[in-house]
Amino acid sequence: QVQLVESGGGLVQAGDSLRLSCAASGRTFSSYTMGWFRQTPGKEREIVAGISWWSGGITYYADSVKGRFTISRDNAKNTVYLQMNSLKPDDTAVYYCAARSGSNLRVEEGKYDYWGQGTQVTVSS
Repeated sequence: QVQLVESGGGLVQAGDSLRLSCAASGRTFSSYTMGWFRQTPGKEREIVAGISWWSGGITYYADSVKGRFTISRDNAKNTVYLQMNSLKPDDTAVYYCAARSGSNLRVEEGKYDYWGQGTQVTVSS
């Protein structure tokens, strides 16, 4: 069982930066593939970024955030981060952290087993 708690969301202006954190409970955090997803009203939840279980491992980014967002993890701290730079109004969403017990990095929402409660990110123009 893994519990995830996101933090770091807020209201910023276009061009600003935010860093989201996701603190995980459980002793097996280092064995989980982690992902950041986001959702806006009326739309399906979409993956933003993912990272394989080992620090410095394989990463994935949605085309819409490549070059602006960076996912990283610190297995010693049971924490995964999402550094978001050059934020745009289109990045406004609730951001969710998710954990997948499988070792393969997947982009499908249904492949993730545990979810945080979400944190709101609002980018004003």
